[in-house]
Amino acid sequence: MPRPAAVDGACPVRLEAIAALLGLWAAWRWVDLGRGTDCLGLFCRLGGSAEDDMKTDPSIYEFLSTGAEAFRVLTDGVILDGNYRFVSLTIKGIERRLDGIYEPLDHDGPVYIVEFQAQPVPGAWFNLLTKIGLYGETHPGRAVRGMLIFLRAGDDPGLPPGAGPPLCSVAYLDDVLPRLLEREPDNPYVAALIPLIIPRTEDLRVRAPQAWQVIRAAPVAPPIRATLERILESWLMERFPLLTYEELRSMLPVLVPLEQTRAYQEIFAKGEAAGKTEGVAEGEAKGEAKGKADGLRRLLTRRFGVLPRWVIRRLDTAAVDQLDGWLEGIFDAQSLEGLLGPKPRRGVAKTR
Repeated sequence: MPRPAAVDGACPVRLEAIAALLGLWAAWRWVDLGRGTDCLGLFCRLGGSAEDDMKTDPSIYEFLSTGAEAFRVLTDGVILDGNYRFVSLTIKGIERRLDGIYEPLDHDGPVYIVEFQAQPVPGAWFNLLTKIGLYGETHPGRAVRGMLIFLRAGDDPGLPPGAGPPLCSVAYLDDVLPRLLEREPDNPYVAALIPLIIPRTEDLRVRAPQAWQVIRAAPVAPPIRATLERILESWLMERFPLLTYEELRSMLPVLVPLEQTRAYQEIFAKGEAAGKTEGVAEGEAKGEAKGKADGLRRLLTRRFGVLPRWVIRRLDTAAVDQLDGWLEGIFDAQSLEGLLGPKPRRGVAKTR
């Protein structure tokens, strides 16, 4: 595996974006990926509406922020010669955002502007060309290159005349990643992307523990290892949202207990943090209860699916001690009633 170039000043991980991505598990309506199903095709159609476009963007750009080796993996072998840093930039005046830029450090190498497309967009190339022009206008004298990464080759609308290499290059992940996995099975950057590479569910079950061990054993810096682990965890959970808890646990203990994964902790922490913030205004006790109820609601939805109204009402009115008890018992419960108690019978008067 080529040695990654040093990268300084990498963008901070945007945990709120990742948590939001993970929080959409149920809404994305993944179907079970049976034999021969194209997982990349499904990734392109997350949610099926304009509002759900580009859901893979946060994780892809977080992956790119780990440095030069991530760039090589996603661009079909393009090497960054020298030290680079990965940054995001907003062009002032028109507020146009460039999410992925590799800028050279202490040398005159080209700047690479990276765009990722998970959906068919007719103007994708013109969008990249516009950003190349905007960056070049504000940084005259620098050599600027554009790299457009498509999830699928079929989504490429076609390079405009005169816009080819060296100004613009293209990579298709449905072509690049399977070949790279075959050539470099022990590359931790490739291992983090196996949910995008392996289409068959049963094959992914087998390869996931192996991929985790590749990342854990890799000679990379701890922050990079943590990022690769988080990306693998996140996309594994997206690939298996319809599995029961027991089925998911049969695969995940080889990786790490579910309740100890960063993905799990970030989702639960989001609800708890929201409750604590509200608690400043409404009282610490009430805020703590709301935060725990929100976190428990997410976990129950992840395990049992859409929650009935009686469950939501019971969570919203429960005391902190009761919520703590339910949180401790969630991993052993076989049903909602087994955890929360019997659902109310119709026609029975509510007690005050």
